Amino acid sequence: MRSFVLFLQNYAPSPFIFAIALTLVAMLCTYGVVGVGVEQILSQWGQSLFLLLKFSMQMLLLLATGIALAQSSPIKKLFYALASLVKTPRGAIYTITLVALVGCYVSWGFGLIVGAVFSRVLAQKIKGVDYPLLVASAYSGFLIWHGGLSGSIPLKIATADGDLGKLSGGVITSPIPLSQTLFAPFNLAIVGFLLVGLPLINMYLHPKNPTPIDPALLKPPHQSDPSPTPNFAYRLDHNKYLGWLLGGLGLIYLGGYFAHGASLNLNSLILIFLFLGLLLHASPQKYLKTMENDMKSVTGIVLLFPFYAGIIGVMGLKNAQGVSFASLLADSFASFATKDTFALFSYLSAGLLNLFIPSGGGQFAVQGPVLIPSGVALGVSPALTSMSIAWGDAWTNMIQPFFALPLLGIARLDARAILGYCLVGFVYAGVVSMLCLYFFT
Repeated sequence: MRSFVLFLQNYAPSPFIFAIALTLVAMLCTYGVVGVGVEQILSQWGQSLFLLLKFSMQMLLLLATGIALAQSSPIKKLFYALASLVKTPRGAIYTITLVALVGCYVSWGFGLIVGAVFSRVLAQKIKGVDYPLLVASAYSGFLIWHGGLSGSIPLKIATADGDLGKLSGGVITSPIPLSQTLFAPFNLAIVGFLLVGLPLINMYLHPKNPTPIDPALLKPPHQSDPSPTPNFAYRLDHNKYLGWLLGGLGLIYLGGYFAHGASLNLNSLILIFLFLGLLLHASPQKYLKTMENDMKSVTGIVLLFPFYAGIIGVMGLKNAQGVSFASLLADSFASFATKDTFALFSYLSAGLLNLFIPSGGGQFAVQGPVLIPSGVALGVSPALTSMSIAWGDAWTNMIQPFFALPLLGIARLDARAILGYCLVGFVYAGVVSMLCLYFFT
């Protein structure tokens, strides 16, 4: 396993090169297979580069506020207390995998941040633990997200709005309850096998010659105070009551927000991180400095998310017959399926398409109108087809660095360092998901 990891570190492309390669592949396929002209492809690509602007900003804020919260003294003490319960390197790998899985099941954004920060704490406290495997194990918890409480596809089809018919090719006319998706036997089986098996698998991947964390990552960032003189401006900037006031007002607002039946989503999670961070740092200036020192972690999001937005635009570009490469890809998989194998082919097509469209909602907008009517024609329920797409989307995240970028930014590791270990989780999750989709449906 160690030699395989080293091979990928030496030969696997960086996330930026991977995004460039996918861009070229999407353009070539749209030109050669779909028959769209070069000028139209380039026009669509350029216009789509800011398609994910809102999502990119959400991810930036999630990352920045999550790191700032984790850097507060009370949270640090909590992480160190939890880490003190772990005694061995393998125990650290098991623990971080389980924590990440549970966190991502509750909320994928929460799980990514907690897994990344806790992995650094464990790397510092547990001598002899392999840091790349620790970070890879934290990221492997992301496999569970689309079958969890923040899964965008099951939540979308459970919501009564005008998009249901559009996303399902006119098949879904009323919301599908979560009892048929998130709490269906096949979904609970996949979740259970991941919770039980993945921590054990990651634990036994621990190498005999581990790679420790770089000591430079453990040094506290240098914080220079531009105004050391305790004048009025300095006292105002460092007034803990202002931080407590703003944080307290924010939490009161959130209490009312959730009391009225609102659910946890990206925006509300960002606000939770923000207001708790203000409360725990006390001083507004201290909170600002903490965020400034960790903003290097967001480089990958700033650079790569526009390129993936461009890929999504190219993949969805339609020819004169109304066919896009993304819909053609989904339709080609469905054409080989029977009633018994349709969920498996939907899963595989979603996994492949996720490499180009690493967004659950964006992917469902492309595949739902194609696969759901095809499944109904074969006698497959829209709920099963939707969850097959959801799990396929989650599956290939292990070989698609899009959502690994926030975690890698916090861990300060290159994607190549964790890819070999993530491939093992990719294989395990693939086998488990396909078996459950076949035998439990």
